[in-house]
Amino acid sequence: MDAIPCSAGASAGVIPETSESCLAEQIRQAIATRTPLCIRGGGSKAFYGRACFGEALNLAGYAGDIRYEPSELVLTARAGTRLAEIEALLAANGQMLPFEPPSFPLPLRGRKQSATLGGMVAAGLSGPRRPWGGSVRDAVLGVKLLNGRGEVLRLGGQVMKNVAGYDLSRLMVGALGTLGVLLEVSVKVLPRPAVETTLAFELDASVAAARQIQWGRMPLPVSATMYHAGRLYVRLCGSAQGVAAARAVMGGEVTDDGIWAKVREQTLPFFNSEAPLWRISLPPAAPALPGETLTEWGGGLRWLHSDEPAATIRQRAAALGGHATLFRGHDGMGEVFHPLPPAMLALHRRVKLAFDPHGLFNPGRLYPEL
Repeated sequence: MDAIPCSAGASAGVIPETSESCLAEQIRQAIATRTPLCIRGGGSKAFYGRACFGEALNLAGYAGDIRYEPSELVLTARAGTRLAEIEALLAANGQMLPFEPPSFPLPLRGRKQSATLGGMVAAGLSGPRRPWGGSVRDAVLGVKLLNGRGEVLRLGGQVMKNVAGYDLSRLMVGALGTLGVLLEVSVKVLPRPAVETTLAFELDASVAAARQIQWGRMPLPVSATMYHAGRLYVRLCGSAQGVAAARAVMGGEVTDDGIWAKVREQTLPFFNSEAPLWRISLPPAAPALPGETLTEWGGGLRWLHSDEPAATIRQRAAALGGHATLFRGHDGMGEVFHPLPPAMLALHRRVKLAFDPHGLFNPGRLYPEL
């Protein structure tokens, strides 16, 4: 079969196999013309990070080719595959992505669920289960990508026994496309728990924080926590016997499990504020932050609405042993992520140079210097 131009077949929803060579050719053309490329999947996380200026490189159609054997607890698919499709397939087999990635649904050509597997890895965002189920980085087993020379690289593997120790594939998690064009991703999956129950407690902030630290030291099947406006929510997951025993110890009242989807997708009323939204990672025992906050991860993740200067918020987070990201409510031009120390920035630059020597991919999306 003759090679099909990259623009052909896009309306069909699935780009044919030759699209890999087309993407490589686009990269080589960008090198020749010194044209930066803005990698785009479903567009659901376009708000995240700094603005990108360049020619669009659309990966949303590079989808499908799902290889999944439930007994192996591994799924491999093209990076443009819809996250909703993957999660539906896993659910039909009693399994799940252990880190509960957000999709942030938005209308896109008539589809509400636009998040893709590649975008999930590039953003590196995990949901309520993250402290107990691991992060996106923990679950990535291997990737196939195009580097900044237009070469295809395979990093990691497609089975768990091949990825012991540190692997370069995990550098792609949270890199926001600055290191390469993801073509294929292999991730670890886990069985869904037999029982899931959510408990609610009316507590003030200091008591709720102490209670979460106390429960964290006990063998309880906690898989999510959230505190806001005097109410603490705790999700228990596991066997029926284990969840019942935990309920007897913890108390509380049973409430709707649907709260966790609203937290993950940021559809709770808290997230509707027009003030800038900060994502602040702190030690769980760190004191409460001033302002309107919502706390997850046993106190380790704080969402904060604030109009205070960015430097003030970042200094406060650093003094408490954490870091702050301006998640929403910015113009994409200033510092979004917590500034890197000089030595760490130099390391990031060397990694960027190794994967993308011409500085083509999503320039400045993470930091102005990258």
